[in-house]
Amino acid sequence: MLYLHDVWVNWFEGEENGYNICHFHEWRKEDVIELLDQVPLIKVDSVLFHYIENDLAELPKELLDEVYHKAYLRKNHERIQLEYCFVATDGTGIIVVDTIGYNIPIRKSRLIPRQEQLVYEMTEMHEPVSFSFSPCQTKKEYHILSPDPDLMNGLTRRERQLKQLLFMALDQLYSTKNTAQIRYWYTEWAPNLYREIQEMHFEEVWTGLFEDMKHGWNEKHLHFCENLIKGQPFFEKLWEVEHGPRVN
Repeated sequence: MLYLHDVWVNWFEGEENGYNICHFHEWRKEDVIELLDQVPLIKVDSVLFHYIENDLAELPKELLDEVYHKAYLRKNHERIQLEYCFVATDGTGIIVVDTIGYNIPIRKSRLIPRQEQLVYEMTEMHEPVSFSFSPCQTKKEYHILSPDPDLMNGLTRRERQLKQLLFMALDQLYSTKNTAQIRYWYTEWAPNLYREIQEMHFEEVWTGLFEDMKHGWNEKHLHFCENLIKGQPFFEKLWEVEHGPRVN
């Protein structure tokens, strides 16, 4: 069994998509960083790595048994034993996992660059450990509240968070089934389509709006999001966390 020592982690909890497990260059000073005194390191095949990184599904029992009680958290000069915590790599990507006692990867983190390099060096000559497991045979379903990675590629942490806020607000807009309201917002996004929008049914308007805005992120997306969430305290709070106070 390989081990890493003195490992800094920045846990992202309950994330099913790897793009939300931020790499070191996107860590923030307000993030809570923990120090793992010791953590087992396992090289796995790419199928299992992708399954761990991009899902919240049950981990192979053999893997959990392998790492049971082998990781320790250092906190206030104490050494606290963790139930199921490990570093996994397929030789290309690296993920740290803490199940907090469950059998799914509840908390995930990336490593700092120096320790990433160490992982690659330590595992370079090792073959992946084989674990029997049954990944879902159907392709993972992405949706507006769990966007396809292609829609998040190239965005910064702040842009990803704001785009997900926009999608949450759009999902709420959809749930109202209010044709006049959604026509208004599509016209705000694409005023040149005003006449066509007035002739569309609810689902047509919704599909047109979402398809038009789902790719990329720019100032137009930003201002649209800011206007769409106006007067909704929960969304406005999320906006302030990422962007600062909203302009009235």
